[in-house]
Order: sequence, then structure tokens, then C-alpha cells
Amino acid sequence: MGMHYIIKNATLAENGQVVDVEIADERIVTIGKVSATDAEVIDATGLLLLPGVIDDHVHFRDPGLTHKADMHTESCAAAAGGVTSYLEMPNTTPQTTTIEALNDKFEDAARKSVVNYSFFFGATNDNADVLPTLDVRHIPGVKLFMGSSTGNMLVDKREALLKVFGNTPSCMPVMAHCEEMSIINENTTAIKAAHGDDPDVSYHPVIRNAQACYESSKLAVEMAKKADARLHIAHITTAMELDLLEDKPLSADKKITGEVCIPHLIFNDSDYNTLGARIKCNPAVKTASDQEALLAALKNTDKLDVVGTDHAPHLLSEKQGGCLKAVSGMPMVQFSLVTMLDLAKEGKITYADVVKRMCQMPATLFGINNRGYIKEGNYADLVLVNPATEWTLRADDILSKCKWSPLEGHTFHHKVQYTFCNGHLVYKDGIVDDSYRGKPLSFR
Repeated sequence: MGMHYIIKNATLAENGQVVDVEIADERIVTIGKVSATDAEVIDATGLLLLPGVIDDHVHFRDPGLTHKADMHTESCAAAAGGVTSYLEMPNTTPQTTTIEALNDKFEDAARKSVVNYSFFFGATNDNADVLPTLDVRHIPGVKLFMGSSTGNMLVDKREALLKVFGNTPSCMPVMAHCEEMSIINENTTAIKAAHGDDPDVSYHPVIRNAQACYESSKLAVEMAKKADARLHIAHITTAMELDLLEDKPLSADKKITGEVCIPHLIFNDSDYNTLGARIKCNPAVKTASDQEALLAALKNTDKLDVVGTDHAPHLLSEKQGGCLKAVSGMPMVQFSLVTMLDLAKEGKITYADVVKRMCQMPATLFGINNRGYIKEGNYADLVLVNPATEWTLRADDILSKCKWSPLEGHTFHHKVQYTFCNGHLVYKDGIVDDSYRGKPLSFR
């Protein structure tokens, strides 16, 4: 028996409608005008109501890299940010490239995760025979590092690539990180010759340039079409790559889909001057015109289907150095929703875009059951946000274990006030209920 709540007078972010929502036994029971006597009432007058955010791209570093993050700390950060479900990546230690490692992660999450979870299975050059046996009801898809990653997860042989696409169950997307290593290596040699062994971080997008992204994404599209497979291109960073995507709404016959991540919507290469390696990530933050093209595509087209974070915490001590010594990745899951809502307030996108790309489309694209939409019968994964508040991010506010953010000192104009996960109030006014445990997501 779950808690019984009535949220009164909330404004739906997607359309401005004012509604009451009744929550009981983990689910949304009624949307409309509600009156009940035995429920806890939350007056949401003036607050925006959204479905819980589903982040399709996080690295929670568990197991094996837990000095910088773990499933408990990062799921607390997610809850505080209005993120109620996450899909986590396989490049942990050990890598999630065996069924055993995958099962271990699920067991670990059941013990640690404050919000809902699932995990990608990682493709390698030699585990394609396992792919047809994957349980499509419990995992979102297969993660493929094309031409850029660590260890044996770099899949760079054409036959191996085709086998990954061909062997992945047809209802599941292959989510690909696309950067062409041969181009990156050539650029690295040239930049090192000109600027020394660890060139300034501003050269990062020169080494990992638009061409490296485009050539790899183009190859991924070609392979997916050849195998008649589904491809979800992760963290698109360039205007060029948008040409590889169809401008049509998400549907069963849209087999090539695109994700854009928040760092590439809010930063460009001029920010290396002030933020340095804090915004170093792979693929690199590119030019202002790439940034503008991504924002315009998000607002005016259906080329980009999903907004994720690529939340990738590291200790600040690991972020020291130039473009070869400083590690790549930044934490983002706690401040993703407020960042996107602020972009909407500035007119760069709309509130409806935020709901669609961060909540609804991730559920539709991966086939997540009973989540992502505010509708009767769905799990009560809900967020209430104050759209009329100003606050500045301080280090003390950061719940990620790494304890830093590239957004420190930034002033936000939206604030998450309540987060419900499965009808349970996991976050309220600055406090996470870190004793609660989310559920494994179910698919298709």
C-alpha cells in the first residue's frame, strides 16, 4: 500500500493546463478535479508539473570506479534534479559485457538506487553471439563504442560492427558513441607536434573534430540500414550530423534516432577559456554555430528525439591538465531539468520541448512501460518545479560524489521542489529520502 497524495492546482508544463492529480498505490489514479479526505494534499499553485525525467545516458561508475561516484550518490543527485529513471552505461569495471556483469548491476541497484534504473549491455569485438539472448523486457538496448573508447569495448572492425547490428534483437536500439579514431589519432599527432605533449584544452575540439564525429555517425547509419537495425546516435555535437537524421516524429518506422546532451546545448568552444577542462567531454563541445544548430533542431524539427546528460563524474583532481591529460566527462544529472527549463524561459526552446525530449520520448524510444507520460494508470513519477525563483548554484548544493559542477556560480530561474518516484516523495525542498529504493524499469 503506497502513500496517498493529491497534488492540487498544478500547471502542466507541456500545455499550461491547471489540474489536480491523485496518487495512490504508486500510480496516477485521477487527473482532473479531485477531492478526497484521507490523502495528503500538496498545494501546487504556481508550480509546473512534469513527468519524471528519464535520462537515457548516465555513467554512475558502479562497480569499480566508486571513488568518483556510485549508484547511491548519483541516484540521490538524480532525485534532487527531478530525474526518476536512468539508463546507465556499460563502461564500468568490470565492463557490462557479460550477462553475469549485467545481473550484478541489477542486484547492486536494488540495494542502492533511490530512483528507477536499467542498464545497457556493452558490445565488444567478440561478444556479438550473446546479443540475441538479451532479455528485451529488462534492458533498453546495446551500447556500441564506434572507434572511440577504453579497453576492448572499441568496436572498429566492419564485420564486427555489422554483426553487432545484425545480432541485436530488432525491437532494441543500438546506442552508438560515434567518433572515428583514425581521424582523432592523426589530429593528435599534428597538434602535439605544434603544441607539445599536453596541448591546452582549447585544442580538444580540434583533435576530436566535427569530421571525426560525422564520418563515424555516417558509417553507423550505413551499417544500421544494411542490417535493418535500430540505431540511436548518442550525444550528437555537430550541425553536419543533423543531416544524417530524418525530420519526422518518433514512430515504429523511425529506425535512426538521435540524442543531444546538455553540455553541447549550453556550452561552445569559447567556454574553454573560462571553464577549461571542466567542460572537456567526448565528443567535444564544438563551435557556437554547432550549438545554435542543435538548439534550432530541438525547437523547430523532429531530428533530435531525446535530450540526455551523459552524466560522467570524475574527481576534480582527475580533470587537471590539457586536452590529453585531463579526463573527459562532467556531472550533469542534478541540474539537467532546471537547465533545460531555463533555456525555455529564454525562448531557445519551449516547455513542451523539454517534456517531450526529456520525459516522453525516452519512454517511447526505448519502450519503457507505464512511465514518461502523465496519464491515469502510469507510475506516479512526477516533478513539481517552481518557475518563479532565482538561486545560485554553490558547491554545497551538489549531491554527486565528485562534489563539483561546471555550472557552479550559475544563477537558475527554476527550482525542483518535489520529486515523486513510484508515488513516493523521494525529494522535497532540498531533502532526498535516501532510504527509498526505485524499481528496475520494464520495457516493451
